[in-house]
Amino acid sequence: MMPTVYSTRNQGWIPSLFNDFFDDTWMPTIKYNGTTPAINVSEDKTEYKVEVAAPGMSKNDFKIQLTHDGEIVISMEKKAETKDEKDKKTYLRREFSYSKFEQRFSLPDNVEKTKIAANMADGVLTIDIPKKTEEEKAKETLNIEIK
Repeated sequence: MMPTVYSTRNQGWIPSLFNDFFDDTWMPTIKYNGTTPAINVSEDKTEYKVEVAAPGMSKNDFKIQLTHDGEIVISMEKKAETKDEKDKKTYLRREFSYSKFEQRFSLPDNVEKTKIAANMADGVLTIDIPKKTEEEKAKETLNIEIK
């Protein structure tokens, strides 16, 4: 379900019709929070790779979890507070900053969940999700004995 924005103009029906047609408020839109980082997901023969743009963040700001439903959950939370006193006045300036983000991805069946690794370097969180080899896939096949 997508949020819908309705025009509340009261200019008569003809101007309203043209304004509503050329205005983008008649279409459902999704608004993203400014803290939503850009994410790249790529695949090659041996692995999937998730890259999260996170300039100014550290590895301690992130949490990566694997759920029992086969989802990988990437969450980030950063709090910052700066206080600055000037010229011994009684006035105090405060700046608050708070960012929070969570993204979930359903993992395919062909991944080796125990070998998932993450690395943070140069403002990019990289998660390597290796694929199972043919040998590992064959080991998962269970033969059931008929009695």
